[in-house]
Amino acid sequence: MEKKKAFDLLTLGEILLRLSPPSNERIVRDSVLERQVGGAELNVASVVSLMGLRSGVISRIPNTSIGIYAKNKLRFIGVSDDYLVYDDDDEARLGVYYYENGAYPRKPEVVYDRRNSSMTRLKVEELPESIYSSTRCFHTSGITLALSRQCRETAVEMIKKFKEHGTVISFDVNFRGNLWSGEQARECIETILPYVDIFFCSEDTARLTFGKEGDVKSMMKSFTDEYDISVVAATRRTVHSPKVHSFTSVIYNAREDKYYEEKPYQNIEVVDRIGSGDAYCGGVLYGLLSSKGDCERALRFGDACSAAKNTIPGDMPSLNKTEIEGIIEDHYNMGYKSEMKR
Repeated sequence: MEKKKAFDLLTLGEILLRLSPPSNERIVRDSVLERQVGGAELNVASVVSLMGLRSGVISRIPNTSIGIYAKNKLRFIGVSDDYLVYDDDDEARLGVYYYENGAYPRKPEVVYDRRNSSMTRLKVEELPESIYSSTRCFHTSGITLALSRQCRETAVEMIKKFKEHGTVISFDVNFRGNLWSGEQARECIETILPYVDIFFCSEDTARLTFGKEGDVKSMMKSFTDEYDISVVAATRRTVHSPKVHSFTSVIYNAREDKYYEEKPYQNIEVVDRIGSGDAYCGGVLYGLLSSKGDCERALRFGDACSAAKNTIPGDMPSLNKTEIEGIIEDHYNMGYKSEMKR
């Protein structure tokens, strides 16, 4: 009988401080900035924790009051801080980004201030060897690979070490043009794809970064033809305006040679779209980890978690499993829907 792992999911990524002017105000003129914490991989771990599984984040943060603030945010949402590495250097810093909401025809804007953050200097030697046998699934993204050469080397080595211990490897391309070029991303990511089991890649990224052609389904299948990837997931977002989106996705199970789809969540009232892609990854991973790899379950939780995250301020989600299941139920209910539950 296989020994139970301490974690269902561990993620590797940078924890960021987010500063935003309230409501639809602009960065260039407002004097108040609301403080929050986020980061792609933290957002994924948050969803899995809220759904009831045990998750944790591997990261490097400054050993200062602002680092403690970030750690406390993890604990509040139930994400383990067991594998946080504390930076005591005089130049230790938490990466920062500034975000302002958009209102048609003005689009949202993001300004990053994350260069040389503590996370960019994370080394494998700073983590215990026992970490590699502690989790069922390990997740990271292209953002982490792009942060710095040191971070990239650490992430790649950790992917290989986790894989050696039989861990399921999940990877989200999550391409960011302000961190690296499409060519750089492709060159690096193709070296780790032989280790990846669950792969998140949007249709646009497949075309622009990996040079794929054809429709989204043929592109998804091509990744599994080239590599031993079990599951590929691609989101489909339609932006009607900064405040109104529609969202769905498609998942391909290579073992079954089967695609999973559902009707879109139409006309989502967008309060804050940041983190909604991460919420999708978290929902999909929860669906797979809480079952025997059930892709239909993964699709439903992924789409619902992403759609719901759009309605919540900040990077991290706050809906629990019961609330998400209610959203899924309403999505499939063609009859009367109560506007209030009490």
